[in-house]
Amino acid sequence: MIKFLTHFGRYLMMLREMFSRPENARVYWKEFIHQCNEIGIGSLGIVVIISLFLGAVTTVQTAYQLISPLVQKYVIAQIIRDSTFLELSPTVVCIVLAGVVGSKIASELGNMRVSEQIDALEIMGINTKTYLILPKIFAAFIVIPFLITISMFLSVWGGYLAGTLSGIINEQQFSQGLVTEFIPFNLTFGLIKSFTFAFIISSVSAYFGYHVKGGALEIGRASTTSVVVSCILILFADYGLAALLL
Repeated sequence: MIKFLTHFGRYLMMLREMFSRPENARVYWKEFIHQCNEIGIGSLGIVVIISLFLGAVTTVQTAYQLISPLVQKYVIAQIIRDSTFLELSPTVVCIVLAGVVGSKIASELGNMRVSEQIDALEIMGINTKTYLILPKIFAAFIVIPFLITISMFLSVWGGYLAGTLSGIINEQQFSQGLVTEFIPFNLTFGLIKSFTFAFIISSVSAYFGYHVKGGALEIGRASTTSVVVSCILILFADYGLAALLL
């Protein structure tokens, strides 16, 4: 318990000290763009692959369980749409991103700490928490919801391809299911979750990477710990947001 409170207090102090006036706004802007490219473009491929197969598998398994002749086939598209917007794209993809993006952030900062690059920046009078962590959090806050939006579209498209190509459902039935009883808030809820998870992934990973002590072995441990803690917090936040907003 004491260890948890220690980490939590250091985490809050890191966030507080992170929001200070930048020494050179142009340098921070370049770092922000660089992090957007690293997080967004670097993760786009895995997001595309996961999203397509999530939609396809959901279509096949939903059709397998809806064997009753009393259930219209367009219901399959409804289930794919709502499960994608509410849970699959925001939560599953963000858990994957916690491994891809989170481990990268923790490893990068951990290597800078071990090689004393962070100490050198502090000697030069640079607020390293602002310079190294804030652009990463802002970039994740912008890019990850964008990736989740792409994931939602691709998951539905993957479900459409799997359903129509296999003969499970035709194009007209799928289109009917997408618009039947559509609740716009479901899409908004998915985006709210993506913003929350983006902050968790970036800030938690940055915390464990920034406070590494030791050598290469400790960098690996910090990277693993950041992924595990991020995934646990994502699941807690997932339940909390569902209980509060739904």
